[in-house]
Amino acid sequence: MSTTTPIITVSGLTKKFKDLVAVNNISFSVLPGEIFAFLGPNGAGKSTTIKMLTTLLRASSGTINLNGFDPIIQPYQVRQSFGIVFQDHSLDDDLTAYENMHFHAVLYKVPKAVSTQRIEELLKMVELWDRKNDMVKTFSGGMKRRLEIARGLLHQPKVLFLDEPTLGLDPQTRNHIWNYIINLNKENGITVFFTTHYMEEAQKVAGRIAVIDHGQIVAQGTVAELEQKTQTDTLEEAFLSLTGHEIREEAGSQLDRMRRMKRLH
Repeated sequence: MSTTTPIITVSGLTKKFKDLVAVNNISFSVLPGEIFAFLGPNGAGKSTTIKMLTTLLRASSGTINLNGFDPIIQPYQVRQSFGIVFQDHSLDDDLTAYENMHFHAVLYKVPKAVSTQRIEELLKMVELWDRKNDMVKTFSGGMKRRLEIARGLLHQPKVLFLDEPTLGLDPQTRNHIWNYIINLNKENGITVFFTTHYMEEAQKVAGRIAVIDHGQIVAQGTVAELEQKTQTDTLEEAFLSLTGHEIREEAGSQLDRMRRMKRLH
């Protein structure tokens, strides 16, 4: 049994939106330097959990510790500890790649002497240095994702959160982005916490996986352990065995439906 202190510890975490329990008493931990996949169907509670981990939502109950800090009591220290690539693009399309990076450096109070060098290193790493002065609105989806990853690493976080980072990208670009992430993990020891609907991605890169469904974690372990638990041969088969085959609606749709029902009654 490893004695390494987890960099993320979640215990009894719950989030309620009036009558909807989006996350229901979940517990898990992530070790430093681990690539950890957080998988689930639409509306299962993945994005809600990430928002609580990254100070965007306050938990209804339970505790979170990220890099030794509590997101409620020490939000600034927690924000300094992680970088994030959101599911939806969050760049300013009317700024250049370099300006987007510089703005992030100012927000995180990265000293200019440090940020200038870091911006160049990171833009070269994601092969965008030659496009540093181009407006982001001229970039392809894959280029924007690469820039978001570079931006998320600018303040040298301990943890990188990736919420469906390759959604909508072609296989070549997806593979390219994962190569960057894997190299970062190997060379810098950064902890990676990601969600994806592409099971082959999780099967290939994740050290451990937690599967969440209807707001509760239904299984945790390595790919081999999940396959053994469900008596299946692939992670996708294991995932379907754990969560079922029915099509799910998004969490936002669930909330809207509940509000409409309350108005009708």
